[in-house]
Amino acid sequence: MVYSQSRAGKCTDNAVTERFFRSLKVEKLNRYRFKTREQALLCVAEYIEDFYNPRRLHSALGNRSPMQFEMDCLRI
Repeated sequence: MVYSQSRAGKCTDNAVTERFFRSLKVEKLNRYRFKTREQALLCVAEYIEDFYNPRRLHSALGNRSPMQFEMDCLRI
């Protein structure tokens, strides 16, 4: 696997990452006010583990969740 960094000033190079953080902010973080950093980190971890990976459908993955996409790839 080769790690690739986007070029400076090219927002399309990291569109998937940008979309993830937008979804995280809109769907979770903007709804709460956190008293501590630990609360915020726990909220992010719960979002990823309990919703984003197992249940949230992604058009880029053929309207499958990341977990379903990974399982489908492993079956091939």
